[in-house]
Amino acid sequence: MDRLQKNYGFTLAETLITLVIIGVVAAITIPSLVKNYNEKAWGTAKDVFEKRLEVAAKQLNTEEKLSGYNSTMDFVNELKKKIKITNVCDSNNLSKCFESTILTADGQEVDATSLKTSAKLAKEDWGTETVGVQFANGINALIAYNPQTDQQPFNNQFSATEASMAILYDVSGHKNPNTLGKDVNQNANVKKLGCMIKKDLVGGMCISQILAPGTGYSPMTLEECNQAVSDGELGIQACYYSSDYWAGAVKACGGINNMPTMTQLGELATYVYNHDSTIGAQQDVSGLPLDTAKASQFLSASPSSTAFYVWSGQEGSGYIAYNRLFGSTHTGLNSGNRSSNLTLAVCLDH
Repeated sequence: MDRLQKNYGFTLAETLITLVIIGVVAAITIPSLVKNYNEKAWGTAKDVFEKRLEVAAKQLNTEEKLSGYNSTMDFVNELKKKIKITNVCDSNNLSKCFESTILTADGQEVDATSLKTSAKLAKEDWGTETVGVQFANGINALIAYNPQTDQQPFNNQFSATEASMAILYDVSGHKNPNTLGKDVNQNANVKKLGCMIKKDLVGGMCISQILAPGTGYSPMTLEECNQAVSDGELGIQACYYSSDYWAGAVKACGGINNMPTMTQLGELATYVYNHDSTIGAQQDVSGLPLDTAKASQFLSASPSSTAFYVWSGQEGSGYIAYNRLFGSTHTGLNSGNRSSNLTLAVCLDH
């Protein structure tokens, strides 16, 4: 008697269930794997590029060709003799070499085409233009040159890239995500891009930098201040006879127009004290506890751990400039001595 033969296999339903499970597992794991791969690739590209750029700059330093340029374009034309560059874009055509929009880590948009000058890209106003550059390895960059570069041809420890340029670069070229801290990176000379606090929280102000006196910005000497008055670019009208911290704050922010008005400092006070109505430019308020979480970025830069002062762009005379005190329970207008080394420089981006 013949035995009945059985066919072993999967039913259609079993096959479909298996495929669904595989799809769910893939949907969960693949994005994570891709993210990790991208981050590792970006990190490797960043390390390799920075090393190559450092070598090129140090070669210029050794050959005494790192300093002496009056424009970024002149510097880039010399730099491309040491590292291969395929395209250079002047300050009016930055988007041809670099993405027009950059995202900060918290998703805020920065218009890269607005970074046309060193005053916008770099920490200080070097008086040069920003140039777009595309390197042969696919990296795109914005570069501003520091004409005060002090080359040291016999010093092998000299950090040539930190001294000579501000560079913002995208290791993925024109590909997304164009996000700072991911595929977009910068050296120490590039000012903080984007708003440190969301604009809609502080009366529409975009605070780009909070600088501590002495470390974040330096006072001007009388000679430096008089030269700034003569040049007329920063908006300073008079000078203090000694260390002028207010003038130094103005210089660090790139002019009085990049510093908060007294009205804006009142709006900042409204934010950090959780006030239910706007604190005006001239208004003093007591009995309000400072929200230390909202004020944390200011307190961390302040010489005091419980209070901070902020310069305004309003000059009183050669001896005073106006600022606002943000105390633990009190805030108010001050006509501060310009030699005060306790007052923060808060820079705005327009």
